[in-house]
Amino acid sequence: MAPSLAAVTAVPRPPRPSALANALTFAWRAVLKFKHVPEQLFDLVMTPIMFTLLFTFVFGGALAGSPREYLQFFLPGILIQTVIFNAVYSGVGLCTDLQKGLFDRFRSLPVWSLAPFAGLIVGDVLRHLIAGAIILGIGLGLGFRPEGGIWGTLGAVLLLLAVGFGVGWVFLVLGLLVRTPTTVMTFGFTVLFPVVFASNIMVDPATMPAWLRTVVELNPVSHMTTALRGLFGGSATTGEVALALAAPAALTLGLAPVVLRLYRRA
Repeated sequence: MAPSLAAVTAVPRPPRPSALANALTFAWRAVLKFKHVPEQLFDLVMTPIMFTLLFTFVFGGALAGSPREYLQFFLPGILIQTVIFNAVYSGVGLCTDLQKGLFDRFRSLPVWSLAPFAGLIVGDVLRHLIAGAIILGIGLGLGFRPEGGIWGTLGAVLLLLAVGFGVGWVFLVLGLLVRTPTTVMTFGFTVLFPVVFASNIMVDPATMPAWLRTVVELNPVSHMTTALRGLFGGSATTGEVALALAAPAALTLGLAPVVLRLYRRA
């Protein structure tokens, strides 16, 4: 005999998972993406690996006297370049999920409304960490030596994550405004290439024309690279680190509310 309505409604419902539990669940979804789509990591790290090898061994002798000397100068810069370029994929991934209607499905679930977005952010940070670890590991194998020791290296990793986190907001806005992932990627790299290459990542700006040297010295990417070199080398000052964090902090404070507003309306 079927149970009565009163008997069914009398059964206590299980407690709804907390917002933190919801966010961790969607963060685990972001982790599983690396397992099921490992080629995305290949795509993310192959370009910086090629840059590292080519510039170190082809141009290193001409630019710094020896490949090993140039590697000490160049590797912190290529790490900054890696996390900035990887930030484009934050917007690409968000645009892809929106295009497939995944976030509409997530909104129909009895979970914290921002849990899918929180999981996306965790996945972005994890992607920066993995890509940075791979490049740093290759650099160590080639002869890079962080004279700042373990604490300097740890500070450099934290700075890298802060840079990737801050820059990522720009492309999350794009991912919410632009209709196709391909357009997000094309627009993102079109904007980033002059910003990244007109910096001190690859060469000392002292050799540049005066007008270009001024542009490079004002470029926030140059401040990030200088601070990272100082952390790895054990010579970073508080002012250098603060200057490096200024742009990521400003982007986060300025664009995070915009992203959340657009996400709720998407």
